[in-house]
Amino acid sequence: MANPEQKTENVAAVLKVFSVLESLVENRKSTLADLANLAMTSKATTHRLLNTMIELGYVEKDEDTERYGLTLKLFSLGARSIKDRSDLLWAADRVMAKLSRLTGESINLGIMDNTEEKVVYTHKYDSHYNLSMQSTLGKRNPLHSTSLGKALLAWRDPKEIEDRMSRMTFEVSAPNTITDRETLFNDLIATKERGYAEEIEESEAGVRCIAVPIFDHLGRPVAAMSIAFPLFRFSDERKPEIIKTIIKLGQEASTSLGYVPHSVLKP
Repeated sequence: MANPEQKTENVAAVLKVFSVLESLVENRKSTLADLANLAMTSKATTHRLLNTMIELGYVEKDEDTERYGLTLKLFSLGARSIKDRSDLLWAADRVMAKLSRLTGESINLGIMDNTEEKVVYTHKYDSHYNLSMQSTLGKRNPLHSTSLGKALLAWRDPKEIEDRMSRMTFEVSAPNTITDRETLFNDLIATKERGYAEEIEESEAGVRCIAVPIFDHLGRPVAAMSIAFPLFRFSDERKPEIIKTIIKLGQEASTSLGYVPHSVLKP
């Protein structure tokens, strides 16, 4: 059995590996010096870690520029890890495609990251317009500042909501970001009552989003679907029609997963 000192060293080594990997994700192609600086490790340690990851097939080095980058092996692991969510992706893709065709705006699917109070973007349809919100698959945003996050939270047990809010830091990312538990909790109550979540410049300046939950056969909110508009292209006159449509499509996706509604959402 490893002694405590050895365990500490092992943990430190793992942290350094993931620090380098996350730096590569954020910065794509990077030099050894840049990675060492971002990962806060020595160049010698970073070089040793990179060589190991190259041998394992996770990292590649451009010999001409001497820059390092990730291979698609991590993507492959990620794709296999969500294989059990294939039914969800299939159900969501059909309704997301419909919403995209009807509106031409950015459509996103998000699921809860249970390790951090964040929503993970797992599927999307880009806007038909040049000026639009751009999301990145795999990106994680705070639950409290996104319509996706609110839609994932609002239909959960109040005790779970309280527990999750107690772990939130309420970082500010836009002019109208919610910054305290009471305001968020009241927003979640309103979200559940009206059947959809909404945020206006809470996650990103100049952007307005509307989202609905997607339920599984047990009635659990396993995902949320959103539509994002630039403020200048959002029409209050069309809002009732948009809300009716996204709620209806969210129900369709839930039904595909075996959910039997109990008058939870009314388009």
